[in-house]
Amino acid sequence: MFRIQTLNKISPLGLELFPRDKYEIASDIPNPDVILVRSADMNEMEIPSSVAAIARAGAGYNNIPVKRCSDKGMVVFNTPGANANAVKELVLAALLLSSRNIVGGINWTNSVADNPDVAELVEKEKSKFTGPELRGKTLGVIGLGAIGVMVANDAMALGMKVIGYDPYISVDAAWHLSSDVIRADSLESLLAKSDYVTLHIPQSETTKGILNADKFQIMKKDARIINFSRNALVNNKDIIEALDAGKLNSYVTDFPTPDLLACKKVIGIPHLGASTPEAEDNCAVMAVMQIKDFLESGEIRNSVNFPKCKLDQRYPYRLLVINRNIPNMVGQITTNLAGANINIQDLINHHLDDYGYTIIDTEQEIPEPTLDQIRKVEGIIRVRLICR
Repeated sequence: MFRIQTLNKISPLGLELFPRDKYEIASDIPNPDVILVRSADMNEMEIPSSVAAIARAGAGYNNIPVKRCSDKGMVVFNTPGANANAVKELVLAALLLSSRNIVGGINWTNSVADNPDVAELVEKEKSKFTGPELRGKTLGVIGLGAIGVMVANDAMALGMKVIGYDPYISVDAAWHLSSDVIRADSLESLLAKSDYVTLHIPQSETTKGILNADKFQIMKKDARIINFSRNALVNNKDIIEALDAGKLNSYVTDFPTPDLLACKKVIGIPHLGASTPEAEDNCAVMAVMQIKDFLESGEIRNSVNFPKCKLDQRYPYRLLVINRNIPNMVGQITTNLAGANINIQDLINHHLDDYGYTIIDTEQEIPEPTLDQIRKVEGIIRVRLICR
């Protein structure tokens, strides 16, 4: 029986995929095998050593102590692309909100709601809220993952010219990206040409503050910036100064802070990017399927700290080994199996940065003393045996 602990409310559409004869699911469960989480902050949490995996029902994973999990052999999953359409739709709305001063117009209309001459006032004052159309304007998309590609393609459909920048674009993303999207050779090139800029990259030490005072000087006067990725990608102090100085027109962000909200040219949205029932369902289903595949067959996909690894299982016993990415790890594992007269039928090994993952299939059951010998090999972090 696998034990699943949920730290947040998870869509029933996902939880229903766990067969109840094989899985126990609860918000408070001792020694869980897996933790399912959405927004709960796990960075200061004492994670039980029993945990083999953590699945984040969402794309971001700043709320999970990934390095600590890696050192303990805990595979961390996320669900990239599951909420992509929800975020994309809000980005399209943000383009219109920033361009047409819709929020300002609505706020003004509400302020004169008690005036009996509101109809005449509207006609008189509406020119204060004019703004440009999107058609023919240039949108710069920074980051061409699942969301960025969808934003780029739909912006093209709205008649915009689109420039994309992503030095690490995946083959899969490239296949889905419109051939009419122009590739920028550098971030600076994209910023200099764009009327609108939207961010779709993860937060890291290299991307923190990627848009700052120096970058704003490159941009067109009255350019508009949209950020539905992570707050720290944009330097708040610098963008407020650029807005107040009239260098930039507006900033739409899903991560409002007191200093940003004090600026009249900031449109703050309460982190609604993935807040749709469809996105929550999609993320839960994707997270659950990844957990099931990992627990039942050892398959890893969409892990943020371990390599993608899959091997069709045709034999009854499967050995799963997580180790540090150092020389002769596979050799030491196979030597221990050979010493126990275990014949290897199939094997795959992949690594990601400092960590490796090995799947070995056998027809013979691997005795516990042999598993213990493998666990004692320097560099081995976690060993698991699956019997089909």
